[in-house]
Amino acid sequence: MPKLKTKSSAKKRFKISATGKVMSAQAGKRHGMIKRSNKQIRNLRGTTTLSKQDGKIVKSYMPYNLRG
Repeated sequence: MPKLKTKSSAKKRFKISATGKVMSAQAGKRHGMIKRSNKQIRNLRGTTTLSKQDGKIVKSYMPYNLRG
């Protein structure tokens, strides 16, 4: 059986946490910061966890990066 290929776009955008959850960057901070409140900009820093259903899809893209 040949090795499965990891999707390059997925390995750049997502990370698997130690508990097996999929981490991704916060959405909504690319442009239009003038419209957003300082509180919203502050809360959009860092990473967030994907939902269980979305995480399952992303994990299928990264067959060898699973830790959890």
